[in-house]
Amino acid sequence: ICEGCTERYLLDTPLMKYDFPYQNTMRAGVKRFWDIFLSILFLIILSPFMIIIAVTIKKEDGGPVFYKQKRCTKDGKVFEILKFRSMVENAEAFSADPATDGDPRITKVGKVIRATRLDEIPQLLNILKGDMSFVGPRPERVEHMDLYSKEMPEFKYRLKVRGGLTGYAQVYGKYNTTPYDKLRLDLIYIENQSFLLDFKILLLTIRTIFQKEATEGFDEKESAEINLVMQTKMSD
Repeated sequence: ICEGCTERYLLDTPLMKYDFPYQNTMRAGVKRFWDIFLSILFLIILSPFMIIIAVTIKKEDGGPVFYKQKRCTKDGKVFEILKFRSMVENAEAFSADPATDGDPRITKVGKVIRATRLDEIPQLLNILKGDMSFVGPRPERVEHMDLYSKEMPEFKYRLKVRGGLTGYAQVYGKYNTTPYDKLRLDLIYIENQSFLLDFKILLLTIRTIFQKEATEGFDEKESAEINLVMQTKMSD
């Protein structure tokens, strides 16, 4: 019997049910406590940088400071993820394609905060609110979730845990890793999650911030392929 599994029977047929480690109320509560504590701590420490970034974004083009996008988290809950706006206002009205290297929609301030991951800081508020955790599968866009779930039914398995600011796919993959490979990495995390693994991922995340390939966008070929798949599914 696999670790974390319980054995049950349907007549004479053995069935296996996997029990997630964080379904344990106490451990889930402890993880939530650390999410709240660390998010408050980092919000206090990073508040001067947040003010500077907000002022420079507003000063550059007068648009909104934050960018909001609907994402999926635990049990399929939809929430609005927060980021510092790094692209021109209403960028998706010009093109719905994912950002590419050298994308003209990215602002001057955006180039800096995207390269250093500073655009992700507002997600500390999502963590404090309970939409996200520090570590977990990266929350996907609602439309991408529907698409990937049709292609890979196992993709919904990611919704068994709360979405994360960082995760296994972020430290062992990169931004333009394919959805299938992201799924494999996320499932590895879900099957092996522990406080020690969370701590390791947080440390590795600091290293990835300084790696260009971890922060780069989709290249033009990948962007075109994703857009084509989306258009095909919409026409089905």
